[in-house]
Order: sequence, then structure tokens, then C-alpha cells
Amino acid sequence: MQRGNDMSLVKWSARSRSQCCVELRRARHVLFVLALGVLAVGWADPSTHGRSNEDFPKDHWVQAARPEDRGWSSDRLAAAEAYAESIDTSAVIIVDDGVIVDQWGETTRKINVHSIRKSLLSALYGIAVAKGDVNISVTLEQLGIDDNTPTLTREEKQARVIDLLKARSGIYHPALYETAEMKAHKPPRGSHPPGTFWVYNNWDFNALGTIYENATHDSIYHSFDTRIARRIGMEDFDIKDQEYVTGPDSIHRAYPFVMSARDMARFGLLFLRRGVWRGAQIVPAKWVTDSTTAYSVADGDAAYGYGYLWWVAVNRDHIPNAELPDGSFSAMGAGGDCIAVIPELKVVIVHRVDTEDDSGKHITGQQFRELLHLILAARKS
Repeated sequence: MQRGNDMSLVKWSARSRSQCCVELRRARHVLFVLALGVLAVGWADPSTHGRSNEDFPKDHWVQAARPEDRGWSSDRLAAAEAYAESIDTSAVIIVDDGVIVDQWGETTRKINVHSIRKSLLSALYGIAVAKGDVNISVTLEQLGIDDNTPTLTREEKQARVIDLLKARSGIYHPALYETAEMKAHKPPRGSHPPGTFWVYNNWDFNALGTIYENATHDSIYHSFDTRIARRIGMEDFDIKDQEYVTGPDSIHRAYPFVMSARDMARFGLLFLRRGVWRGAQIVPAKWVTDSTTAYSVADGDAAYGYGYLWWVAVNRDHIPNAELPDGSFSAMGAGGDCIAVIPELKVVIVHRVDTEDDSGKHITGQQFRELLHLILAARKS
């Protein structure tokens, strides 16, 4: 925020001695106030020096010369890195208000982001809704959405697009790209009417891909490349790396994304800045708010919320048993991939695990909780 500083010069003219004294006293008062301001700047907390909501990476990320310049402890970050090296972490990037304070590992390597793909699609939906290409209140029946045998029932077709975004469709048809655990947790067909029950359901997520492409007449990958990746200057994203997954279980394709950690950090920063990038509104601010609001609370080891394809902190509970300020939200993928956005702290943390390694690398929720605790403990204020 810029503050006006419209100070005019004092013009001396033929006045009485008393008038001159009044002007002189006023001038001395102004100088005194200005001096206090200079002293206040000099005494300001050095950890806040140079911070600005206008910090964005250009062609490349900017990294602080010392973490202390951004109010972080080098020693404590070193302890976090040492712990990361003891588990299956492959890369970490910590962004403080648009500037990297620390990073380690293979931050430029492009690998599958797994279920983070869903949060990427959510951003595209926000753009398409604002353009009028998608109406999230219409039903699948109105859109002509169905699936292979056994086809959707009349009741299932009453699910709206917004129900799919919230993972509350009530449609438990077989889906592509599901893990055994996801299949095991899927309720029987017809057990819950649309909109009434939350289940982390790949049918919803994949059908949203079909709906998006039908409505926009564009592929997910091309849309992401032109509407987001290029506009925020992703350094490594390449549409040629992306490939759909098809199969006999469903007509709705899965859309895995291959990305680098440093490009994931740009996406996180975009949402930290409420969809704005260098003065341009890439994703509508209202969509950022709506999509990162909890509409359901997931069952399991932790009670954390779910928005429109984003995980959301509820009562400071988030990212399996990790305590984060309310208002925080994350895109998470299998094995331990994560883009954590913490608006209260103006921090984005990207964590990667090389799940393409044949050794089956992954981290547990408890390990990620400990790593996140160590990273945030390095923040001095």
C-alpha cells in the first residue's frame, strides 16, 4: 500500500513577526515528526525489512541470501533438512511472501504429482466459471453425463457439478486411477443421494475432467498450459509430458500431471495471492475463497476439511495430524506430495517424494507432521 506524502513548500512572504514565529514552530514540529519516523524505520524488526506483497518470481525464483533476512533461523532449517534426509523426502521448497527462504533436493525434477492434479483442475474450473463456460449448478442429466455399464441411475444423474467438486456426488461407479484403499472405502451404489455424503471419489474427479473439456472445447493440459502455467512463468511445465489414463472401468479419463517442485511452488503462491500474479487476476479471487472453504470434514486420523478439490484446515487440524492456522489449505498427492498454503504466515511449502523410484518411496503422515513442525519452528516470528 502506498501512502500519500503531499507536502508543500513553505512560502515566505511579508508577514508579521508573530506569523513568522507560528510558521517556524510548525516547521520545527514537522521536522520532529519526520525524525521520529526515520528513527522508527531504523528500529524496525529487520526480519520484516523488504517484505512486499508484490514479490513474485520472474524468469527464476529469488532466494534470500540468508534465511535470517526473512525472519527464519538457518540452524533450525538445517535441522529440518537433516530430518528430511532421514526419510523419503526428495525435495522441499519454502516460500516466504514470494521469496524462497530455503530449498533442498531435486526441485527441478518433473515427476507425477498424483492427486494434486485435482487442485490444478479446480483452478481451471474457477477460470471457466468466471468466463461463463461452466455452470456448476447444473445436473449431470442436463449435461448428458453418463458412464459405461452399469450406467448411471436416474437418481445419480441428479448430482450437480458442485457436488462433484465437493466429492459429494453419491455416484460410486467404478473409476480409473483408483488405489485399492480408495476402492475399499467406496460405499455401495445408491447408498447415498447426491449432495448428502462425502467420499474421496475418483469418479467425481475424473468426470469433472470430462465436463470441463466438453464445456470449454479444450483439453485440460492445453488449458492449464495457456491459462495458468505460461501466465505465471512456470519454468519446467511441458504439455508434452502429460498423458491421460484410460481403461475399461469408466469412460472418464484420469489426467495425471508431471511437474517440478519449483513450478508447484508458483501454483501455491498464485493461490496465496488469491489468484493474482503480477497485477493480473489469473484465478478469480472469489473462486480461491470458495474452493478453499471446508464443506465437509474427512473421517480418519485427522478431522480436516475438504473444499472444491482442496484440503482445508479445520480447527487448526490439517495434513494428517499437523496443526496449521485456520485458513490454511493444501493440495496433496499419494506418497507425500504436498503444496501447503498458509495465508496467516504468508508461507507456501512444497514437499515431494519420488514415488517413481522402484523402491516404493513414501512418507507417513507422522513423518510429514514432524517435518512440517521442524520447518515452521524455524520461523522466528
